[in-house]
Amino acid sequence: MKKVLLSAAALLVASLSFGQAKWGIVAGPQFSSITAKNAVLNSGKETSSLLTGIRAGVTVDIPLADEFYIGTGLLYSGKGGKDKDTDVKTTLSYLELPVHFMFKPEVGTGKLVLSAGPYLAYGLGGKIKDTGLGDLDVYDDEATVLKQKRFDAGLGINVGYEMPMGLYFGLNTGLGLVNTADNTDNDRSFKNTSFGVSIGYKFGGR
Repeated sequence: MKKVLLSAAALLVASLSFGQAKWGIVAGPQFSSITAKNAVLNSGKETSSLLTGIRAGVTVDIPLADEFYIGTGLLYSGKGGKDKDTDVKTTLSYLELPVHFMFKPEVGTGKLVLSAGPYLAYGLGGKIKDTGLGDLDVYDDEATVLKQKRFDAGLGINVGYEMPMGLYFGLNTGLGLVNTADNTDNDRSFKNTSFGVSIGYKFGGR
């Protein structure tokens, strides 16, 4: 996690050296699920029902060339899922660092925003609720075979529109590529998937 935070700080500080860097704030609902494989012995692969959370934070668009940018920032990302057959619900909170290649051509009076790239994430907290045993900390040994690692990473894709006055509207999706299961016996795995809607405001830069 220390390396992740240092990378985030380096990117954000580096952006200050670009007079045209554009800062922003974004927020919106996020809908997520967990795809689990053999969560219980030989239970196979199953994707949970969607869980609604929040995605919000600070963004920075660092110019590379005309219409091309590196899009980064620090975001709070609420993820998790709900079991389709029971009331068991897993809620996860991440601090997320995206590093996207961004293309912003002028369309109409504003700019179309297309971006894709990797993200790194660190679990701030997580609970497994309604298990019959009370709430379990997903990062604690008490979660037994459902215990997860705090580190996650994956691929993010965003599509949006930036208006001349700075208002931003967008769609975002994240595909987790890391197995977050702490106990990988029996080929066990957990992976996060999410998509959401964002509204925000961007200022400075170009």
